[in-house]
Amino acid sequence: MEEYISVYKCLCDRTRLRILNLLQQGPLCVCHVQQILGEPQPKVSKQLNYLKRHEMIESVRNANWTIYRLPEEPQPLLEENLKCLQDLAFQEAIFLEDLKRLEQTDTSAACGS
Repeated sequence: MEEYISVYKCLCDRTRLRILNLLQQGPLCVCHVQQILGEPQPKVSKQLNYLKRHEMIESVRNANWTIYRLPEEPQPLLEENLKCLQDLAFQEAIFLEDLKRLEQTDTSAACGS
């Protein structure tokens, strides 16, 4: 039961959903997420840390960068909900806009992890 509560608490926030949507495309640094979402760095960092604490994402250090990504083996409940989010991403304008901005962003520093 706690696993369900943890996952759904993470999914009930618009910013966290937007972050998960972006991370489905590949790893990103906090600066990339901030730039794409157009949100202040403290807010983005807070949401990334929340997702990490609840084991929804992982982070690795790469020199001065902290790179965030989805887990190699996500918990089944997360995986199921990410599939739903992927469907939603193609219906909601904000998710489409985020993906468009992601395409225009140089994320090569995050891909080296």
